[in-house]
Amino acid sequence: MTGGPPPDAALDHLIVAAATLADGIEYIAGITGVTPHPGGKHVAMGTHTALVRLGERVFLEVIAIDPDGAKPARPRWFDLDNIALQAELTERPRLIHWVARTSDVEHAAARCPIALGPVHAMARGDYRWRITIPDDGKPPGKGIVPTLIQWDVAAHPADNLPESGVSIAGFAGAHPEPDEIRGALAAVGLSGVLPITYDPYARLAAMLRTPRGTVTL
Repeated sequence: MTGGPPPDAALDHLIVAAATLADGIEYIAGITGVTPHPGGKHVAMGTHTALVRLGERVFLEVIAIDPDGAKPARPRWFDLDNIALQAELTERPRLIHWVARTSDVEHAAARCPIALGPVHAMARGDYRWRITIPDDGKPPGKGIVPTLIQWDVAAHPADNLPESGVSIAGFAGAHPEPDEIRGALAAVGLSGVLPITYDPYARLAAMLRTPRGTVTL
């Protein structure tokens, strides 16, 4: 871990995984009353997405393996190649992870006491970004420590999404080693963004205000 103050950081987006993109879109539309908009393909990872705006520069991303995409030579991000996870996703889509925006992804990743993985340059359409991706594809801290992203273009995906009437009412996590997770969040400039409590199992939950009332992912 390197010294110096942490760079600026904030919640960027929530990751909701689904067995198929259609399943994820239907699920989010059903509980919120808002249909996610097509987000495009991540060719390098063989995934595709749909998005819902949650506020200024914050969004929800539904993600699934793209059946028409090429399987990457490495594990896909967010542990999407995990057979056990895919079995759970056949029951219903799930909030599995979150991504935090930072002003200096290399510095922030180096500061984190929990390994976040190498920083990779990625692109989708007009968007360009750098993002941490562990070599094994597994989200850090069992999904409770965020993936870090730095957008390299002025535009942000949420900027081009319509107002949805969906926003975050609460966001919390639980982990068997809460102090370790709190330390990692503090190291990357995210103290107070995600309250962490103890639980034998790692869990992430987001409460959303929606046109259909408050729902929990």
